[in-house]
Amino acid sequence: MRSTASQGQSTSGRERLPSGGSEFLALLARLLRRPRRGDRRLPLIWLVRSAGAPDVIALLRRALARGQRRRIPHVVLDLAEAPGLDIPGELREMHRQLSLEAFGGERLRFRHYPLADWLLHQPVAVPGEAGEDRRPALARQLRDRRGARPGGDPSGGDDLFATAYQLAFWLVRRAIPSAVFRIAVSGRVPLLGPHYRWFMRQQYLAPRQSVTFLGFAERLTAGWRDGEQPDQVNKLLVHAFLEDLRQGYRRRLWRPSSWRRTAYPVLLLGNVTSGDAGHTLIRLVNDVRNETGRNDPLLVVAAGAEPPPELPEPYALVDAEEAYDEWVDVLPETRRLRRPAAWLIALLLGDPSAGSEPRGGLLNFTPPAPPWWSRRLLPTALVLLLLVGAGLWVTSRWSPDCHPRPFGGTVSVELVGGECIGYSDTAGHVFNRDPGQDRLRAVQRRIFQQNADAEQVWQRSARRRPLVTLVYLGTLTGNRTRADEESYVSEREELEGMATAQYALLRESAGADGAALLRVVVANAGHQMRYAGRAVAMLEGLVRDDPTVLGVVGLVESRQSTANALRELNRIGLPALAPTLSADGLYQNSRLYLQISAPNRDQVALLDEYARQVLRVDGAHVYYTTGENSSLERDLYVGTLVEGLRQRFGDRLTRVEEFRTGQRMTQECGYEGILIFAGRWSEFDGFLRALKECGPNPPRHLVGDDSVNRYMANPVLRASAPGNLPVTYVSKAALATCASLRAARDRRDDVRGSFLSWVQADNLLDPPRCREEGPSVPVGERVSLAYDAAMMVVRAVESLAARLRHGSPREAWDPRAVNPAGVHTEVLRQNAEGGYPGVSGLITFAPDSGEPVAKRLSLLRVDRVTDVDTEAVEVFHCGSADDPADQRCRQP
Repeated sequence: MRSTASQGQSTSGRERLPSGGSEFLALLARLLRRPRRGDRRLPLIWLVRSAGAPDVIALLRRALARGQRRRIPHVVLDLAEAPGLDIPGELREMHRQLSLEAFGGERLRFRHYPLADWLLHQPVAVPGEAGEDRRPALARQLRDRRGARPGGDPSGGDDLFATAYQLAFWLVRRAIPSAVFRIAVSGRVPLLGPHYRWFMRQQYLAPRQSVTFLGFAERLTAGWRDGEQPDQVNKLLVHAFLEDLRQGYRRRLWRPSSWRRTAYPVLLLGNVTSGDAGHTLIRLVNDVRNETGRNDPLLVVAAGAEPPPELPEPYALVDAEEAYDEWVDVLPETRRLRRPAAWLIALLLGDPSAGSEPRGGLLNFTPPAPPWWSRRLLPTALVLLLLVGAGLWVTSRWSPDCHPRPFGGTVSVELVGGECIGYSDTAGHVFNRDPGQDRLRAVQRRIFQQNADAEQVWQRSARRRPLVTLVYLGTLTGNRTRADEESYVSEREELEGMATAQYALLRESAGADGAALLRVVVANAGHQMRYAGRAVAMLEGLVRDDPTVLGVVGLVESRQSTANALRELNRIGLPALAPTLSADGLYQNSRLYLQISAPNRDQVALLDEYARQVLRVDGAHVYYTTGENSSLERDLYVGTLVEGLRQRFGDRLTRVEEFRTGQRMTQECGYEGILIFAGRWSEFDGFLRALKECGPNPPRHLVGDDSVNRYMANPVLRASAPGNLPVTYVSKAALATCASLRAARDRRDDVRGSFLSWVQADNLLDPPRCREEGPSVPVGERVSLAYDAAMMVVRAVESLAARLRHGSPREAWDPRAVNPAGVHTEVLRQNAEGGYPGVSGLITFAPDSGEPVAKRLSLLRVDRVTDVDTEAVEVFHCGSADDPADQRCRQP
């Protein structure tokens, strides 16, 4: 406690201290200062005034009231001014003074004492005309004690709105508060009604005899408490008052206000005489401390000329410190024995003529400053800091168009490297908000709508139809694109293939209990599959929670990150079906890997046979690219393709060079051999622009790999290519062009004929494909490849379901009856019987890998790249279409 002198104060006899006054003030300063750790026991100090002794209580009152910003909480009661004051009246006045915001610190809040005092003032029960019982009435008064109860229910008509309003009014103002109150007073819920529970656990008036708090409260009301001992009632009031002080001063880390209480409250009692209310209050405090064994933070200083009989021999005021130290030493023993004066220290006030004046005037008492971390500004600053930190974390993890939707279906997304990574099965989150990608967003919405349709059909079938969930994992964000350019053609086409498979299965007969339904979850792995590992980690939780998830379709690009994702998918036991991946040896990363397209070694063989049989040239030049921020080591597609060309062409390959944007290509003008572009589609536009310099003398035989197919599907990019340059490029699904599909339909090929009818439907793809009338929009080769991948899994599940439910085909389908690894095994079992008849060609897997054997590959040719309305024509192919015996490389 800091004690400072007030300058310029009066030095009249009224402010002259008796002998030992300075020592007494020093003791008070020490007792009122709250330690930083723990709390001290506070005595009850009785000042025995001799004739002519100064009014120390008045002096202390003025000293305690002189703080500038913060003052010690204190209560002053002069018993001479209120001779008729009783114990409840004293406590009520103490409560009033301590509850004021007059001390510059935290206002003390009381919960137990006001409730006990309120109960004492409730009238005795008088049965009303309706014979109302006292306890329900008391319960209502307790419930409504903190606010006025509404006088009546609202009225205002008998319409539906008025009825709903009256019901809501009754719930909010009557039913809910009543229910909460009954739970609180029951004492059975730990977090509700702790003050009610305290009354039932304290020791005065034997509360356990009342069983419930309402019964105990009834005993305290006027009339009912006549049979109780008044001393016990007063002790209950004192105990409740001290309990509120204990709780207010109880330090908790989560309650900084308790740490800001750096000084104990003090009660100053003046003109106390033996047997009056002040003496009785001191006795009650002493007894409550002895009987409960609990300390409290109240320091009591009383002054009176007539000492009570239990008061010990008083010490001289000059020996105040010694008296306190001796009291501390004997307190444990006197408290254990519950002596009437266990907490009392008696000090004798002498004649002020033998004393002195305080140096500089009367002393001020100022509470110590609270710890810096408990100040009011700090919680606000911490909250702001936490909010800023949380905001930074949220903005780094999510964005306005990339955030989880707890009630929006199966959605789990987060911001990684500026891209929205994760998965979604609902229109609540659609990937990619870039301009120009309307078709990509449209097919996602179509899939999500068909997800809802499949769920409805499944429910209507009493869950008898097998439900299959496949995850499409692709690169749906991160490409640099113009506002009028569609740069996610492959992803959009593969999603269209998945949507077509959904559509076909939804068209099955409602009574076909063995026909499966397909649900598609769309997942994004970021630019160049860069964050495929993170996406798979997020999918792991989905696989664990949803037993209908049986595989992943997509993966789009053969890169090292894709290989890593395959290893992760293998770890969690999820098959991966890749419609377009073709890098050699990808199956080594997963025992559950299945590849729909022919590997790169077959593509190399196709180019070699084309050069030999059709072009009849020996020389070859190869230019390759790996895309942005990549390399041959990380780009497995380009790396294995270039290596395969080196091995296959040998000495005939006279140039292998990496093409860089802006590079001149005049050395290729008029080249007679085969000029192979073995890179990524994203650089093919720059490659063609570089060949513009050749003018009327372009290279004679330009052939692109199958990645060029993505460029050829983009009419905006093709418009800027050289107009006189013919381009031949590899196609993995030439059997699914509009012309091929129509021809297959005419020869009654059910597989391709049905697929043609689906893609021509008005309510599936936008725009519909391969229409007979009007402009015919190409179907896109990846549509059929993704369709084959999805349907291959679905047919395997249907086969498993038929065997599992052979004895009871109409029982509900249990998704846990099959697992992803079992479905992969079933796909291979069916495939071993003769291959899978896909729209893109016969798919036969090698026995030791998931790569197809002799899968049909074709070369398509356009005479003018800029002619976007003319469909490319097949000029050469290798592999089987439907007959496994016909694997020849030849012209159509």
